[in-house]
Amino acid sequence: MFVFLMVVHVFASIVLILVILMQAGRGGGLSEMFGSSSTHTIFGTSTAKFLTRATAVCAVLFIITSLSLAVLSSRRSRSLIDSGAAQTVIVEQEAEDEAEPAEPTFE
Repeated sequence: MFVFLMVVHVFASIVLILVILMQAGRGGGLSEMFGSSSTHTIFGTSTAKFLTRATAVCAVLFIITSLSLAVLSSRRSRSLIDSGAAQTVIVEQEAEDEAEPAEPTFE
């Protein structure tokens, strides 16, 4: 689930960047690159409406995946102490120490 959300998040990010770059801003956007003064002549008459809706959909998808990934990553335990792995290692170490007799030291 986590990997799937991450893939969707990256895809939504890339599409959002591309859609924003294609929109006609003060400089004309992508349509100015091709020598036209209007997006209506290159991409059709309803391009501005489509790009506005596509931006809104991608932005909502980006926000939802961002929040979902934040919630999922906060619930994932990355600490060894919280997961019990450290306690298992300590118990095994204590068992090994008890199994081996202590060698006498001569001073």
